[in-house]
Amino acid sequence: MVRCMLAFASVWCAWLTLAPAAPAAQLYVGAAAVDITPELPVAVSGQFPLRIARQVETPLTAQVAALESREGERSTEVAIMVSCDLLYIPDDLSALVRKQVATRVPGLDAGKIFLNGTHTHTAPVLLSDKYPIPAEGVTQVDAYREFFAARVADAIAQAWQGRDRGSVAWGLGHAAVAQNRRAVYADGSAQMYGRTDLPEFRGLEGYEDHDVGTLFFFNAESRLVAVAVGVACPSQEVESRSTVNADFWHAVRQQLHDRYGEDLCVLAWCTAAGDQSPHLMYRRAAEERMRQLRGLTREQEIARRIVRAVDDVYPVVKNDRHDDVTLHHVVQPIRLPMRRVTEAEYAEAKAACQRADAAMAADPKAAAGEFRRKKWYEETVQRYQRQQTDPNPELPMEMHVVRIGDVAICTNPFELFTDFGIRIQARSKALQTFVVQLTGVGGYVPTEKAVRGGHYSAVVHSNLVGPEGGQVLVDQAVEQINRLFSEAR
Repeated sequence: MVRCMLAFASVWCAWLTLAPAAPAAQLYVGAAAVDITPELPVAVSGQFPLRIARQVETPLTAQVAALESREGERSTEVAIMVSCDLLYIPDDLSALVRKQVATRVPGLDAGKIFLNGTHTHTAPVLLSDKYPIPAEGVTQVDAYREFFAARVADAIAQAWQGRDRGSVAWGLGHAAVAQNRRAVYADGSAQMYGRTDLPEFRGLEGYEDHDVGTLFFFNAESRLVAVAVGVACPSQEVESRSTVNADFWHAVRQQLHDRYGEDLCVLAWCTAAGDQSPHLMYRRAAEERMRQLRGLTREQEIARRIVRAVDDVYPVVKNDRHDDVTLHHVVQPIRLPMRRVTEAEYAEAKAACQRADAAMAADPKAAAGEFRRKKWYEETVQRYQRQQTDPNPELPMEMHVVRIGDVAICTNPFELFTDFGIRIQARSKALQTFVVQLTGVGGYVPTEKAVRGGHYSAVVHSNLVGPEGGQVLVDQAVEQINRLFSEAR
């Protein structure tokens, strides 16, 4: 009996060896870039005061990578990724883009498109009720949104229709770009951009992620056509200006174009970095001396570091290209527990709204600065009132999880504190994991430690979702990533 089983096993193995292999899934790649610079003057977003930009310091762009896998002539999967020089991407703006893509490319699953913002604070306002924007003489929010959606839909159609056989390579480099921006003091309190030259300063609150993740996409002639670069840092070096500016990502693209060709599409991904910033928290004098000796602006210096990391990785991985990679794209609607507003927080927010009303009544010129601040507190008041009938509120969100070979990409709409991104990466079965944020408007998601420290970015007014919801997001992302990799095995 044993001999028969062994003989059968031998025949079975021989048959498997001789049997034709299943056709590999061929990767198809398309890329495109489009200018999304607004018509001036335009209100720009990212600060409490209203700012009207009357100058374009750098263009704003949207960069597109369109991926498809095919088995023979049969399309098996699609992933379309769009990086935008904007603060974030509101859900209804994503929906508008998808709707327009559906008219341009019938049959394409527009739900497999995700857009992310780089978090530049010098790009157009995207929410119509966020600031008291003048009704005349300034580009209106709805007008810019229509312009943006049409431009991006055209670029997606161009990338999709121009796709051809291609390949991909991935790599990991490092660059010191961001610092944790929350200073902690002897009494346990924390402060965003707090002073670090005080006797009571005890350190920076959280981890700093200096990874520079890269995905290189090649066409059929093995020419590099697109690169995705993930950095745990929002693009807000020039955040307080009243201008249009793509921040340090413009300098990154310029330097990469000089090295790899003017037509290279550069997708800028801000990975989990809710508590990170390019602003220097300490050793400013030494950093500034080196920058000045190099003759660079701060944006150029940041770009130099990022591009140096890309240059370090590219020659190592460029010959490890894959054209038959596994491509899976899951769009997962999930619901996160919202951070509950306490009675004390409600009272604080209500009092702040009253102070804002008084300030605006006393000085109409103060309205431009107080309007957004009042809105910030009003949202907390409204959340508390809704809790009276819905004591366990949840926030719906859309999460994209993409597997490209050994790499996983997962998205979220938040300014997710770095520790959450580290948790996802540490538990992911992927060789390399990108946590791409700002695919919606979700606000900050702080850690437990940050909530204890308090201050902006960790108070309830800054958070729709708190630490509990952040951990649910981590668990959901890890579960979905690991399912894709387990199923493949």
